[in-house]
Amino acid sequence: MLHTVNKSSFERNSLQSCLNIIDDTSVILLIEDGVISATKNANSSMLAELAADGRVYALKDDIEARGISAKVADNIKLVDYAGFVDLVEEYGTSVSWV
Repeated sequence: MLHTVNKSSFERNSLQSCLNIIDDTSVILLIEDGVISATKNANSSMLAELAADGRVYALKDDIEARGISAKVADNIKLVDYAGFVDLVEEYGTSVSWV
């Protein structure tokens, strides 16, 4: 399952709620203000573990729009809009955390 998170972890608890229920076959895609959680300082240990397993993505355009390209944590994969579509197709089912 693909989980999209579009809110900053400083604004809402959407990411934490997602992390609390995610299973071993799911991935997370950070979009809009959710990409703020992709930065080194905001990265929770659980998110870092998922990223190390290759299960965390962030939308590159949203990273760039917020001027945080140099602050993205290790192992978070950046995708463009075509990559977003590929993830939706690959995982079939998605949940949006708002």
